[in-house]
Amino acid sequence: MKIKRFWIALFVFSLIGQIAWVVENMYFNVFIYHMFNASQSDIALMVQASAVAATLTTLFIGAASDRLGKRKAFITVGYLLWGISILCFAVLRVDWIAKLFPAAAQSAAKAAAIGVTLVIVFDCVMTFFGSSANDACFNAWLTDSTDETNRGKAEGINAMMPLMAILVVFGGTMWIDKKNPAHWTILFIAIGAIVLVSGALGFFLIDETAKPEPQPDGYLKTLFYGFRPRVMRENPDLYLSLICFTIFGISIQVYMPYLILYYTEALHLDNYVLIMAPAIILAAVATAFYGRLYDKLGYRKTLIPALLVLLLGYTVLFLFRHTALVFLGSLLMMCGYLCGMAVFGARIRDCTPIGMAGRFQGLRIIAQVLIPGVIGPEIGKLVLKGAETILNDDGTYSFIPNANIFLWAGVVLLPIAIVIGIELARARKNPKNA
Repeated sequence: MKIKRFWIALFVFSLIGQIAWVVENMYFNVFIYHMFNASQSDIALMVQASAVAATLTTLFIGAASDRLGKRKAFITVGYLLWGISILCFAVLRVDWIAKLFPAAAQSAAKAAAIGVTLVIVFDCVMTFFGSSANDACFNAWLTDSTDETNRGKAEGINAMMPLMAILVVFGGTMWIDKKNPAHWTILFIAIGAIVLVSGALGFFLIDETAKPEPQPDGYLKTLFYGFRPRVMRENPDLYLSLICFTIFGISIQVYMPYLILYYTEALHLDNYVLIMAPAIILAAVATAFYGRLYDKLGYRKTLIPALLVLLLGYTVLFLFRHTALVFLGSLLMMCGYLCGMAVFGARIRDCTPIGMAGRFQGLRIIAQVLIPGVIGPEIGKLVLKGAETILNDDGTYSFIPNANIFLWAGVVLLPIAIVIGIELARARKNPKNA
């Protein structure tokens, strides 16, 4: 029964958490673009601020969960507060902002500026609760609850959830007119309610028998444990994997904030959901099976093919505009992205010292979110600096993303070969590192 509850809890909290992150990572950009005419700089700033908030939260809360020896309370209460914070986005509408801020009623530009600011602030608050519950404690709980015999299988399921979440969100938002504020209000209420319900379910689903022992070290020592030179020397495989993960994440963040806008504004694929849904389903299935390959073949034998598929997807998306080829490129890109996430996730869990998962979640989030979230969008912003613009009905301008984001995403990914080379050199000296 406990084993069954573990897999149910993994499915529920991973899927619901990723649905909330998909709305943030892929739809907040669309929301701020259409509702407040956000620029490339506004979108980049929002992603960067959220990345900083996620990292600081995961560092502090992850260490606290290790120190207290608890995960369940952080996860369940965190999901409840996460849901409430998403519900707050329902009030972010130009008409309501104009009533609350007299300056906003004077001009469209002022209203847009206030709206952009509020979205960024609300996003950081939402990220605090989401990262506490999901990034810090759910991921630590998952590490505590698995071992080398089933970690690849569990991580394959965990890693395919972002694509499943994209499918759910895309399918559930087909009816939305992205320029209609009332539709956004309904979306935020629906997502907030779903996250709230999952938090309540956590009291019944999560089994904390695998909880870590409370740590005798002081909180600050626990907080900065992963940054100690001695710890780095003792765990070289972990830190090399984190460097690879960082490069991988930067590549993803060059294009991801602009992906839906590229489909809709540059390619005019208003039916992009119908085009992307088959690609998402196929990539999700591939990721689930790929996680099992990690258990059999190991880290590098599964990482390198995933990276090559990702690069191939970038190439197709950069070169072609035909719908069928955009589908093919998106499928390859998503397969490479999610399979890579599965491999990195399992590898980092394998290399994490037993009983210390919470304090290492901060390092994982630095590699996965902070550095990619700061550098990737900045590169994307520079790539799109001279992008085509269009005049909106209210007199403001909006940019049109172009395919150069995929070219530079591929260029950014290439240095990962150097780190893999270092890892291979170490593996030859010590076969256990392979």
